[in-house]
Amino acid sequence: MMNYFITGIGTNVGKTVVSAILTECLNADYWKPIQSGVLEGKDSDTVKSLITNTQSAFHPETYLLKEPLSPHFAAKLDGIHIELKKIQLPETKNHLIIEGAGGLLVPINESNYVIDIAQQFDCEIVLVISSYLGCINHSLLSIDYLKRNHFKLKALIFNGEFEPEVKQAITHTVQNTLIIDIPTLSTLHKSQILEISQIIRAQNAL
Repeated sequence: MMNYFITGIGTNVGKTVVSAILTECLNADYWKPIQSGVLEGKDSDTVKSLITNTQSAFHPETYLLKEPLSPHFAAKLDGIHIELKKIQLPETKNHLIIEGAGGLLVPINESNYVIDIAQQFDCEIVLVISSYLGCINHSLLSIDYLKRNHFKLKALIFNGEFEPEVKQAITHTVQNTLIIDIPTLSTLHKSQILEISQIIRAQNAL
């Protein structure tokens, strides 16, 4: 069974949608260790609402933080100190999709970042990329960090429509890494998540 850590080149690039698709594709369990902005809702509830299969389990968050801010800042406002060692992998015999918060180097305390959670559990990394001015720079910086620090980069997921030149500028820097395209979803519905997950499954991408 594999542990996949879903991270992104920034905030609001589609990590939760991708997490739902991969959870459905693999009939995997889902876990978000740190949830900021819980007053606005939990990503685990969003993923759960988009899943069709009955095998996936949804594991409770280690830290629930009220404000939609960087975890270290949201935790400070809540009077909490996030400790990496207290984030323990849920017990499961299933594949596990682990969703990060924001990008790789979002701080969770004064010395640790979100990506350190993936390193702690030796996860394979799935990097979500969306198209906006600056996405090439953000993507290459993220990929460079992962490569220099010897992370296992399993896949780049391009979320939405990309100009070929933009995509090529990013993909030429990786080898032995899956490239997965996900279409733009104007509305979210479990039927769409199921359809995309079936396409990925048929391609034996993961």
